[in-house]
Amino acid sequence: MKQNLFTSIVVFGTTVVLGAASTLAVGDVANEKLITPRAMADALHLVMDSDRTIYTRKIVNRLVKKDKVIKASEHFQDDKALALPAQMFRFGSELVAKRADALPDVNFSYSLQSLWPVNRQNAPKTEAEKTGLKYVAENVGKNYYTTEKLGGKSYFTAVYPDIAVAPVCVSCHNDHKDSPRRDFKIGQVMGGVVIRIPVDQ
Repeated sequence: MKQNLFTSIVVFGTTVVLGAASTLAVGDVANEKLITPRAMADALHLVMDSDRTIYTRKIVNRLVKKDKVIKASEHFQDDKALALPAQMFRFGSELVAKRADALPDVNFSYSLQSLWPVNRQNAPKTEAEKTGLKYVAENVGKNYYTTEKLGGKSYFTAVYPDIAVAPVCVSCHNDHKDSPRRDFKIGQVMGGVVIRIPVDQ
């Protein structure tokens, strides 16, 4: 009997504490300032760029250029090869778009584009994209931020430089038969990551 009473008190006390903590957490979030679209875009890009750089340097460059145990190919399934870093990026973008459909509060898009695209579908389409890609190519180390209206909706659009971070980046673009530019070097801007976040009008 005493043990049952003790158990009931512990359970009740835990429930009260957890309920209070939950209320505090909700209250704290409600009182905090929301992050800006720019801060959100910068944070998203930091994750994207870090993941892509690690995949490029530690997987693709190491296995293709250094250890020479496998190749990377845009036809990676048929060739039993590694997917190119740009392909991995696009696959991630497509999966994010699909999964975000089920999350009404999560609304953004991102893509990898270039003024010198190997694949023409990665060429800029809007004026903001063209201006942003030109800006990051000419202003090393700087990002481009603007707003634009597409389909009657307002967007915060950010463009970040896409840098050649490993020898495999340079050789892939310089040697590709469809590449419009063949003089890239390590550390140069090869294109840009475009992140678009809808904002209230």
